[in-house]
Amino acid sequence: MSEDAPPVRSVPFTTALKFWLKLGFISFGGPAGQIAIMFHELVERRRWISERRFLHALNYCMLLPGPQAQQLATYVGWLMHGTWGGIVAGSLFVLPSLFLLIALSWVYVAFGDAPVVAGIFYGIQPAVVAIVLHAAHRIGSRALKNAWLWGIAAAAFVAIFVFNAPFPAIVAAAAVVGTIGGRLMPARFAIGSSHSLHASVRSPALVDDTTPRAPHTSLTHRRLAQVTIIGLVLWSGLLGLLLLEFGWNGTLTQMGWFFTKAALVTFGGAYAVLPYVYQGAVEHYGWVTAPQMAAGLALGETTPGPLIMIVSFVGFVAGFTHELFGNARFAAGVAGAVVATVFTFLPSFVFIFAGAPLVESTYGNQRWMAPLTAITAAVVGVILNLALFFAAHALWPQGHGGPFDTRAAAIATACAIALFRLRLGVLPVIAGAALVGLASRLLGG
Repeated sequence: MSEDAPPVRSVPFTTALKFWLKLGFISFGGPAGQIAIMFHELVERRRWISERRFLHALNYCMLLPGPQAQQLATYVGWLMHGTWGGIVAGSLFVLPSLFLLIALSWVYVAFGDAPVVAGIFYGIQPAVVAIVLHAAHRIGSRALKNAWLWGIAAAAFVAIFVFNAPFPAIVAAAAVVGTIGGRLMPARFAIGSSHSLHASVRSPALVDDTTPRAPHTSLTHRRLAQVTIIGLVLWSGLLGLLLLEFGWNGTLTQMGWFFTKAALVTFGGAYAVLPYVYQGAVEHYGWVTAPQMAAGLALGETTPGPLIMIVSFVGFVAGFTHELFGNARFAAGVAGAVVATVFTFLPSFVFIFAGAPLVESTYGNQRWMAPLTAITAAVVGVILNLALFFAAHALWPQGHGGPFDTRAAAIATACAIALFRLRLGVLPVIAGAALVGLASRLLGG
């Protein structure tokens, strides 16, 4: 293919749209599992983007507040098909989860516990443990190319697991180490190596390491200003409509303002912002109760889409239980879920469309790539900590000191064998775990 027609254009927009829609329905496992799914589909299976370009985009998304996996999908969609590609990829990553959470939230508040749903969730929770561990292995095996990067990953794990260090501090420390290391030992902090994927050698990616940049990826001050202005106009316009309709103290208006702030402090993913959301939604505004918040976390952990989609649950429950529209409780719940979701994710689109051209302009520049390589190594350690977090909740459901759930452990072990040894895909593993969990709950209590 010639440089005048970048290879990325050989992926039809409709083909990409179908993939992003599929991804929205199978993106289980939190950010680590979702990134692993995208890596397998985009880098290994479809060869739409090279490993190095994928990691370069991932590193940028790790620096941003907000849901990294959704931002990564937006970035790749933008890289392939421009602004509309990014909008479609980022939106479809969220919409299936939004619809599903609205339905499940309605079941939760209207009918209480549903044995069938509870059984399905019971099976999926330990499967998520295996998925995240598998993701840590897959990403780590490609990112940790030498002892220095292994050391950074280990230090990040100890920092967050033992000392509960905030994720932004871990990222900053890794960036500093990468900056210094990139100057003193540049070969140790280069993305990729001669031991990269064999598939990369057999079949070049459509967006490969040497693919010429498409025109829409060029960095211009005009484009940056346009994206910033459009983002601010959309945000202020939506918030202004809520203000005119419900007043500043209206629940939906306060949701828009609160979840905008939450979107800007979600460094480190959903678990880093959950205390902030809990404090605001439970203690300050009283939108949901503590038990309801815990139920929302369980739904967020076991449904596709970013874990931060728990905000949709909070919005629905608040609108439904507070009867914002009088007797139209379901409509009020949907309005709350949509408002919470839109104001949480709108900043992410602005960050990608504004910053991605700058990131693309730094590709291949060792001064920029070295700290990002170190950040990727640190993220491996953080993902391992996330796996342990999921394991603690799935295997000891009653908390520290409670009984060990042997059935959940058996499901997690079987899922790990299916992923690591049998090399099954994430979707069949989740489906199988859901069926086993349902049968276990219905037959065994």
